[in-house]
Amino acid sequence: MTALGDYFRARGVALTQVTPGAVTPARFTGAAAEHMGTRTACGLFDFSFMACVEIRGTQSLAFLHRLQTRNLTGLARGRIAYTLMLRADGCVLGDATVWCFDDDHYALFMGHREDVAHVNTIAVNFAVTLTERTDNHAVLALQGVRAWRILAKCIDGPPTELPYFGFWSAAFRGHPCWIARIGYAGETGYEIVCNAQQAPLLWDALKTAGEPLALRECGFDAVNSLRIEAGHVLFNAELAQPVTPDELGLSRLLDSYPHDFIGKNKVPIQQKHAMQPHLAGLLPQVEGRSLRTTDGVALIRRFDACGVRITSAAYSPVLKRVIAMGFVNSGDAAPGTRLRLADGLTVEVARLPFYDPAKYLARRTR
Repeated sequence: MTALGDYFRARGVALTQVTPGAVTPARFTGAAAEHMGTRTACGLFDFSFMACVEIRGTQSLAFLHRLQTRNLTGLARGRIAYTLMLRADGCVLGDATVWCFDDDHYALFMGHREDVAHVNTIAVNFAVTLTERTDNHAVLALQGVRAWRILAKCIDGPPTELPYFGFWSAAFRGHPCWIARIGYAGETGYEIVCNAQQAPLLWDALKTAGEPLALRECGFDAVNSLRIEAGHVLFNAELAQPVTPDELGLSRLLDSYPHDFIGKNKVPIQQKHAMQPHLAGLLPQVEGRSLRTTDGVALIRRFDACGVRITSAAYSPVLKRVIAMGFVNSGDAAPGTRLRLADGLTVEVARLPFYDPAKYLARRTR
């Protein structure tokens, strides 16, 4: 159960289990309306399903350099690094963010709560103290062009400026919280990490402050369609089966010097070949017609043929059609390539992201 689970259940909100033991709203009204509300104004999301581990100790940096793939030596206080954790075979265990609070003091956020056991196992060999914060914290996210205006009404002493992938110490009604500048939806976004007991009060405060600015409460259905448009992977979709960083197009996250992270020797720079899987955007069609309703999602997930494995699909209210992400053979990865699967179903390969390809919106100043 997450910090806001009982609160939403008491309101009669439809819930969905994102990862074992963690639920979040599936929807409040409808996915399309919540999606467009985020794109045009602001969406309020519950990301409290994420696991969080606080790391302290003299070997914190050495531990993190073993655990994940980024060189964090130059990570400044108040900054966040997006990273990967690998298995011993070089495949991706999960993606994560590392937050630097101070020398020898970090936090690690992960999508899969089960990955905490892996983190604890690796920590045994280092002089570090781990404190799991998963059940006593909440993560609320504001995503959209009006996010800052809403946040500033609720937070005591908000920062005058916050860089992309930066975070800042703040307070809500005298209670400490942390504000991070992260845009998973592909928009200017902020995530607020607060004590679980304060989470319902903060949600209500943000909702009330946002009503004059067309804020919408949003569920996971909208999260899914927004992040597919933005080309962002999801731990229980693109990472559900063994896949390498190169196949994900995330080799840039492998900082091989100077530390020896788990799986490093299994992920040398791979020489491309035509049959190597490659993550791509996909536009499904039936007999030449775009799939324009959510009915297409169940249809296309049945297929795994011709080197195509579809991992995510959703209706895009922006593009007014079903869009998808998945793996195709590298030889078929050029945008515009059409692949016939079965029963009249074809997919056209598209570049990622579908929305805001320059990723300007998430980085823009408010």
